[in-house]
Amino acid sequence: MALTEEIKQQIQQGYRDVLAGKDIRARYGQRLMIAEIARYMGEITDNDGQRTSPPATCVVEAGTGTGKTLAYLIAAIPVAKALGKTLVISTATVALQDQIVLKDLPDLKKHSKMDFSWTLAKGRGRYLCMSRLEARLHDEGNGDSDTMPLFLLDSPSGDEPGTRAFFEEMLASYGSRKWDGDRDHWPEQIPDDVWRQVTTDHRQCTNRHCSYFDSCAFFDARKDLDDADIVVANHDLVLADLALGGGAILPEPENALFIFDEAHHLPDKALNHFAASVPLNATRQWLKQLSQALVKMQPFLAPGTQAVKTLDKISTAARDVDQMLTRVYEEAEQNTGWEFNEERRTAQWRYPEGELPEQLAELAGEARIATAGLVRHLGSLADELQAAFDDRKEHDIDRDTAEAWYPVIGSFHSRSEEQLRLWAAWCDQAGSGSQEKQGDEEQGAPAPKPKSPPPARWAVRQRWDHAEDITLYSSPVLADNLLYSRLWSRAYGAVLTSATLTALGRFDRLRSRAGLPEASKYLVVPSSFRYGEMATVEVPAMKAMPTDDAFTDALVERLPGLWAGEKATLVLFTSRRQMQQVRDALAPEYPDLILTQDDMAKGEVLRQHCSRVDEGRPSVLFGVASFAEGIDLPGKYLHHVVITRLPFSVPDDPIEASLAEWVTQRGGNPFMEITVPDASVKLVQAVGRLLRTEQDTGRVTILDRRIIARRYGQLLLDALPPFRRIIEH
Repeated sequence: MALTEEIKQQIQQGYRDVLAGKDIRARYGQRLMIAEIARYMGEITDNDGQRTSPPATCVVEAGTGTGKTLAYLIAAIPVAKALGKTLVISTATVALQDQIVLKDLPDLKKHSKMDFSWTLAKGRGRYLCMSRLEARLHDEGNGDSDTMPLFLLDSPSGDEPGTRAFFEEMLASYGSRKWDGDRDHWPEQIPDDVWRQVTTDHRQCTNRHCSYFDSCAFFDARKDLDDADIVVANHDLVLADLALGGGAILPEPENALFIFDEAHHLPDKALNHFAASVPLNATRQWLKQLSQALVKMQPFLAPGTQAVKTLDKISTAARDVDQMLTRVYEEAEQNTGWEFNEERRTAQWRYPEGELPEQLAELAGEARIATAGLVRHLGSLADELQAAFDDRKEHDIDRDTAEAWYPVIGSFHSRSEEQLRLWAAWCDQAGSGSQEKQGDEEQGAPAPKPKSPPPARWAVRQRWDHAEDITLYSSPVLADNLLYSRLWSRAYGAVLTSATLTALGRFDRLRSRAGLPEASKYLVVPSSFRYGEMATVEVPAMKAMPTDDAFTDALVERLPGLWAGEKATLVLFTSRRQMQQVRDALAPEYPDLILTQDDMAKGEVLRQHCSRVDEGRPSVLFGVASFAEGIDLPGKYLHHVVITRLPFSVPDDPIEASLAEWVTQRGGNPFMEITVPDASVKLVQAVGRLLRTEQDTGRVTILDRRIIARRYGQLLLDALPPFRRIIEH
């Protein structure tokens, strides 16, 4: 489809209308971004709605102050509508998702003549399940009830304060429509263990057969999905949908134009999504719960029926799995070179090149066969329970029994599938790359890139006061083939944008980690900030290097002088422990000045910081990685960012170590190819906290002298925005 004059007109008119309506001026970078995205989408050639041009993405790095959300919405909406495709906007954070749905889209609709509809898509696990909430309250009311088995799965300890009152409040709020059942819209944060009791997943949900189907929060939220022009999702949901084959929750990739905002998170999110783990002893405990559930279920089933036979098969399979786990545990415990970190009470062992010792590999193969049997029989029982919802047929299981037990068996089935994923990954000899490749060539999809590194495989042993466990892990090392075969080769089109997509001024890191197609287009949008006038980057003299033992003492000595006379300072650490040591040393001398990220919930820490500044009192924030990227403190709320040390990743991460090993084997230098580019991205993000609007000013201080003393330091310094530099020698 070429970009027709009519579509160009719609885009230009939409932009003019918004500028006039909001009384803002056009930004050069924003215009450039609109033109680039519209051109890219116009160049996708198609035949009857199917893309015929080779896969390609459009990658746009646009810094703070570009107005990138408005840019991609104005460019993409008219094109997507003309093509008859759904525009899927995916973010990494709930905060940005809410901002687009509640602010940016309504704003655009109000100020432009564009006609479009939108909806928010979140996974089932973000919504209340009324059936589980009711069962939770019923369970509490009955004390030791035999009839309601739902909370064999995850009952909280009975002495948890306010539990019943909390769930009753939840029920009242949902019933009176004060709350829409979305976890993110509940006024306080709901702890994971509490939320798990009142939500569900696709394996436990009875769909239309549920008596609450007509008032279901999840299905209510889903109603608009098929008709909306724009679906606002998040990276996790897009990846979950792709893992189910695409088109299960969201529109099929072939019928969607994707925009990935905060796109730098996508490769890591993909790795998390396709990783697997099994805690051996915890899984044996879980098998005990399964046995208890089967015993409780037996009286509800008529003797001699198929369901009872399946129950027996599950019991036998569970015993087989339990025996296998015992053997795997003994092997891993006795024949691994564990070295305990006494402080954390953990030991980690990575299998070089993903190669398992022969005995362990053999046991993993047997565990896979045993677990596959358990998965199969649990699946059969779930199917039999589901069939009982069909009132048109005679069935061995009555409907009440099916309603009570389907979510329980579904949950066990889902958990056993997760375990099977680990064993399958541990038995895959070929490594992650080739497996994807083979599957997609069979479907006639374009073959992915060269083979990826073998998967990372590792084990972690943990000790507690009265127990210990060994957890086995597997993860792809790069998400390139996964993303290429499941997303880029299938999507009608995709735009990736973020303030930090380049590393050391190049897109190579993103290209290789995200597996971007050869024909992709890349653009760095020039910033509207006058960096040289707005801020300085300073490297003062220091008594110690970060690699020296004396560095913490040097920070304690240096920091008070740096925040003196400043109203709002952010000090970023790469280690929580060092942050706490510095705080403990300085807090007594500076009462009511330092707030650390760990003092309370993130939102509350920021609120207290801002209110101090509003009252004219100085405030110093101490934070680690998540404060280096995810906070927005414009104007007077932040005037000075202090970076204590360069953000090199910790060397004990097994995925990073596996990647480094692979790069070394291919004759590369992992420090220059992985560690330095990764640190560059993190450093740019940290520095990006300082200037949030064109009116902001301030300074960045870097206390790690390696940035001027080492050869790679110059690369890191040159990748920062062009601040005025002040370097003490």
